[in-house]
Amino acid sequence: MAEQRHIAGLDRVLELVVLLDKDMTESLATQGLTPSRTTLLWLLRSNGPSTQRALADGLGVSARTVTGLVDGLEATGFVTRQPHPTDRRALLVTFTEHGAAVVAEMEQQQGGFADLLFGGMPDERFDCLYAGLSEIVDRLRAAGLTTTPSEEQP
Repeated sequence: MAEQRHIAGLDRVLELVVLLDKDMTESLATQGLTPSRTTLLWLLRSNGPSTQRALADGLGVSARTVTGLVDGLEATGFVTRQPHPTDRRALLVTFTEHGAAVVAEMEQQQGGFADLLFGGMPDERFDCLYAGLSEIVDRLRAAGLTTTPSEEQP
């Protein structure tokens, strides 16, 4: 049987997950986004203009799922599909001005939120927290859990 302190620790982690999920979902909704669409935008931000196949591979989801996500993002003005410069059969997903501006704003907000969470924490405590979280993530990955978005409807 698990130690009581481990169960209490899990309870705190689950409470944190619920709080962060609620905040993220509500915040993204004000921009007309879902968590899955936002994950695609972050990947696009990291990799630059990409084919839908590259996006599907990067997200670990099906091509059909990415098509739905890109359709939704295109319809709401976040991305556009442009002809690939060297492959006539492919299209590149790229940011619109609106999409690039929203992602830049989200990056700024992320920095502010990180300061809210960790700014007043002593360095040693933060380093221990970071190390502990890294160990937990590594254990979950070793157990076969992934961090890719679900195959939800866009």
